Amino acid sequence: MGRKPKLELYLLTSMVAQGLTGRRRLLPPSGSCPLWVVMAAPGQPLLIFSLLLLSRPLPPAGAVYEDQVGKFDWRQQYVGKLKFAFLEASPASKKLIVATEENVVAALNSRNGEILWRHVDKGTPEGAVDAMLIHGQDAITVSNGGRLLRSWETNIGGLNWEVLMDAGSFQMASLVGLQDAVKYVAILKKSSILLHYLSNGYQKWLEHLPESEIVQYQLVYSHGTGVVHVVGISPQSHLSVLTFSIEDGEMTRQIRVAAPWLRNLVGTCNIVEKATLVCVNPATQSLYTLSLEAEEEMKEVPLQSLGLEFADLSEARILSSQPNPARAPRPQFFLRLSPTHFALLQYRHGVLSLLRNFPQASLATFATTGEKTVVAVLACKGEGESPSCPAQSYTINLYLAETGQRLLDTLITFTLEKSSTRPEQLFIQVFLKKDDSVGYRALVQTGDHLLLFLQLPGKIWWSREESLAEVVSLEMVDLPLTGAQAELEGEFGKKADGLLGMFFKRLSSQLILLHAWTAHLWKMFYDARKPRSQTKNEINIDNLARDEFNLQKMIVVVTASGKLFGIESSSGTILWKQFLQDVRPGSSFKLMVQRTTAHFPHPPQCTLLVKDKDSGLSKLYVFNPIFGKWSQVAPRR
Repeated sequence: MGRKPKLELYLLTSMVAQGLTGRRRLLPPSGSCPLWVVMAAPGQPLLIFSLLLLSRPLPPAGAVYEDQVGKFDWRQQYVGKLKFAFLEASPASKKLIVATEENVVAALNSRNGEILWRHVDKGTPEGAVDAMLIHGQDAITVSNGGRLLRSWETNIGGLNWEVLMDAGSFQMASLVGLQDAVKYVAILKKSSILLHYLSNGYQKWLEHLPESEIVQYQLVYSHGTGVVHVVGISPQSHLSVLTFSIEDGEMTRQIRVAAPWLRNLVGTCNIVEKATLVCVNPATQSLYTLSLEAEEEMKEVPLQSLGLEFADLSEARILSSQPNPARAPRPQFFLRLSPTHFALLQYRHGVLSLLRNFPQASLATFATTGEKTVVAVLACKGEGESPSCPAQSYTINLYLAETGQRLLDTLITFTLEKSSTRPEQLFIQVFLKKDDSVGYRALVQTGDHLLLFLQLPGKIWWSREESLAEVVSLEMVDLPLTGAQAELEGEFGKKADGLLGMFFKRLSSQLILLHAWTAHLWKMFYDARKPRSQTKNEINIDNLARDEFNLQKMIVVVTASGKLFGIESSSGTILWKQFLQDVRPGSSFKLMVQRTTAHFPHPPQCTLLVKDKDSGLSKLYVFNPIFGKWSQVAPRR
């Protein structure tokens, strides 16, 4: 059995007995009477025992889990960093389907971000989700390196069917349409291609691919014409294009095209319009096109002839869109020239043209609703071509895919925290309004695994801190005393003060407590008269104070992504967070509490030991665990 991913945070009243393991324990059946006995020894943890006193012969009875009866003080569930996400093209849609790097398939409520349903697979590479496809109310997933093919019902998360396939290196999955209807799913492996029915998962046919020892087959494509195309590459030699009949799997065509400059198809090449392969060659600064349905050589189009200016094409990528698997892809596609430079191009009737240049874009994607296809572009606001975006302010705009024309009233502006990172993924939910104009919502994921769901003109509907799906270190720190509590500790003064001095000390302490109580009542009365939207729970020494029994703590959490959180233990509210920019995600972290709040007037202090992602040397981060403020950063050692 693989390890279970850390996807939940728990807090229980009897924390010592159950901790944060997430293990479920059955409550006693209804025929028994529980008696809780609490025993404590100096310096030892609490031991909690349940003695069941049977008052009569036990009748047949059921039992429930503790989390089903509200045993937890609070519970938070997560899904992890997104790999795939699909948003329905409807303004009334209430769910988005995701698959994550934590081997989770889930549905989120698009109105509030809560989990509607969730399936957690093994926490090993065997449970990894390799591909996800959406058709109607079905989500198709491929996992375990191409061994498991599953279909999920997206409304309730039920498993429609599951197929165990033969072992083989998984390459790609694609929906296959026939006569304007999507009926199959094609699975491409290193040496074979399989076609399965979409309705029940049964295998229609399996065909072995020729010359698989020297040819790397990486692309599979279909657009409703009754055939499936498979494209492979022999690095720095040639392309192999195979055509199979959907009806019986017979290979109807096989061609070889010279491509001595090409080393890989993934990212470098993609398919646009009617079975046209488009590839980018950084060495010659050109695009190459090839029709998969005609025996011809690749045609070269220099990028300079399109009026594009660039310095380096080493990270060039091609992004295309095929809204309907039973029809041809869009003739428009994105060419990513660099991480901050995109160009919207069109290949139609053998002619390549530039529709719009985006020299300051960070992310770009396609979205379709009805017969309208738009492109969404995310860019740093007012920072030119700076890759870091110091102000952390971003904009999202919509453009018509056919012309590159900007759509009016589609600007979304949002700002991230200074300690956050740049957005890494952009997903768009686009829909038509009553006046036939285009509306949309945007799902943005940043490098520190923060999810933001945005709507016009930049309102954040909800956010999720998905880095908490993988906690690597945790400490609980006592909260500080308030001024009144500290005064109460020395209420009677010292013996050397004498009787009169102790009396005045006691009197002054009571006056201080009375003043604090009066101020608390006045604040409650003042906050009650304000609208709830204007009432803020600010972090200060008054509302972050130790309770009478010292049960309320500050939970300091370190996650695998390199993000730190301060979580208030009574409600699970995140009070502060920091992101370590110089730490490689997934590396080891060592969190130590150096000084607690007991050492007044010195502030509490925690130290985090990490490795620098550039130099590999050790680095110490020292911070105040109550407020999350950096005390100092020790030099590299």
